[in-house]
Amino acid sequence: MTDRDQGERADLIVTTLLEAFEPLMVADPHGFRTKFRKMARDPFAFYRGTACLFYADVGEGGRFAGFDADWVDEESSRVWIQGDLHAENFGTYLDADGRLVFDVNDFDEAYLGHWTWDLARFVASLALLCWQKALPDDVIDALVAAYVRAYADQVEHYREVADDTGWALTLDTAEGAVLDSLHRAKLATRFAMLESMTVVEDHARRFADAPGVRRLDDDEAGRVRDAFERYRRTLPERRQDVVTFDVLDAVGRSGFGIGSAGLPAYSILIEGFTQALDNDVVLSMKQGNVAAPSRVVRDERGYGYFDHHGHRTAISQRALQAHADRFLGWTSLPGGDGGDVGYVVSEVSPYEADLSWGEVSEPDDLAVLVPQLGRATAKIHCVADTESDQDLVTVSVEEAVGRCIGGEVDALVEVLTSFAHDYAHRAREDHQLFVDAFRGGAFEHVAPA
Repeated sequence: MTDRDQGERADLIVTTLLEAFEPLMVADPHGFRTKFRKMARDPFAFYRGTACLFYADVGEGGRFAGFDADWVDEESSRVWIQGDLHAENFGTYLDADGRLVFDVNDFDEAYLGHWTWDLARFVASLALLCWQKALPDDVIDALVAAYVRAYADQVEHYREVADDTGWALTLDTAEGAVLDSLHRAKLATRFAMLESMTVVEDHARRFADAPGVRRLDDDEAGRVRDAFERYRRTLPERRQDVVTFDVLDAVGRSGFGIGSAGLPAYSILIEGFTQALDNDVVLSMKQGNVAAPSRVVRDERGYGYFDHHGHRTAISQRALQAHADRFLGWTSLPGGDGGDVGYVVSEVSPYEADLSWGEVSEPDDLAVLVPQLGRATAKIHCVADTESDQDLVTVSVEEAVGRCIGGEVDALVEVLTSFAHDYAHRAREDHQLFVDAFRGGAFEHVAPA
């Protein structure tokens, strides 16, 4: 890359991040300084925080646009995708039927898009992680191939069965690091989580005063409670009577993950499954943000379908998870400009355990893990279609994707392996450009010191 090319690429990185986040940078420069320092830590952390740059690259006119031209058609280019499918966006949750399930998580960027985009974003992240673990290219090639082949095989499974929701990675079907995650989740308890976040006073729970917790004045507390009542109306009828829904406490929150800097959030404590103190429920109410894929997808159906970004996040997650969080819904709060701002509401569950990549480094262990992630990716795509409780994607995704793959799995493996290496190399160079730009004061609202 020439100096001129590097300068142009650095400008693109800065411009893309500003287009995606500038209002949030202005609202919370300290939060973004923390986010940018985390992104500066290593190439994978940078990659995690720059889904917007990935879509600028794979969207029309981007550096990697058209890498999947032979693998998508009109139907398969507008299916539900997770939108930010990097290697650390997998983990456990307790589904609506009470099963511990390992699956894709974090649906903040979920939207309509090419089915290939989720696969490409994952394999590039896999190549980055493996590079940071000093694994050679032939190991990376084998792992990318295992992921893609498992994805294609699971798509074929869904073409052959009547019920898309039957298969899942559970305590009965998981192996290796996936099973380890499920075992960790099984050992968790609601009581222990409540003890870490709350205190009991006068026979009732409230949130403990702690870093990241902000007490609300009466006006803000009233607005949050009004928003909570609107949220209740977004829950399916069969879920309305699961809990008492009496609000015990509400606080402002900060300190969420690398992708949530600048997004206002609240924690709400409600009376749980009974009036016993050990099963109260904590809900997160977080402002929705513009989904990264929506910046490059030109689709009027998507633009007009959602009331706001909180609505989009919740509907997307309900589509992509066969048995989503029973508390998943949406609401809104008044914004600073007089309009309403959307929020997504979900349970803060003690049974959520992220996949721990730090404990998985040897090729044999990765060879057990990665195919399961391929099958989990196929699952979220194939359940989010005409058989789910939404009407935005009305095609059979397994038929649409299966038709695009045809009998050319080897060719798909080759395309995605090449993409994985090329984009991982691009991300490593972009990381250095970003660090230099941030240190040099390129983001006027977020000073490096």
